Amino acid sequence: MKKRYIISITFLLLFLIITVLMINNNMKIFDDNIYNYIFKYQNSTLNNIFKIISKFGNPLIVIILIFILLIFLEKEDIYKLIMTILLTVSTNQLLKHTIRRIRPNHITLIKEKGFSYPSGHAMISIALYGFLIYLVYTKIKNKIIKTILILLLVLLILGIGISRIYLGVHYPSDIIAGYSISLPIIVLIICSVSDHFRGNINDKDGSK
Repeated sequence: MKKRYIISITFLLLFLIITVLMINNNMKIFDDNIYNYIFKYQNSTLNNIFKIISKFGNPLIVIILIFILLIFLEKEDIYKLIMTILLTVSTNQLLKHTIRRIRPNHITLIKEKGFSYPSGHAMISIALYGFLIYLVYTKIKNKIIKTILILLLVLLILGIGISRIYLGVHYPSDIIAGYSISLPIIVLIICSVSDHFRGNINDKDGSK
């Protein structure tokens, strides 16, 4: 079995397990323990830092970054990005309105509407910044620069997830579920579009 399918099935299973546990209220102890641990470190400085980090998953910032990327990307990567974003957003909304989990009401440092599960910020961070990781990995030759950029993007993705818990608008299981369902989407789309373009090139070469 190709590596892409192993990765996708693994994370899909993780998402399904978390979802079943959450629906049956078996994630409460896990969520509460992490929630309470993070809240112990709340202070005004961290409040401001996590509010800024959280904004990197806000629709306006995401849309601006997407439009900037579209200017510079090649045709194949444009397809990958657009399909990844559209499928991620539509999947998130479908799941939110199907599962309908209410957001936490313990301590909220920002206002958010809508349902909680899975986290839209977690999903879009994988879709957008995960796609940037893919671009860095495939386009940049310098290993040091590549490693630094990938590390920063991974930290940003994790930071966005942690910020949503810290700000009190998501449970930890919302975040993990968001990451888990988004990874198969981006992996399968990138691989499928690459296969499609590679197949077209091979067809053209074979017809000459």
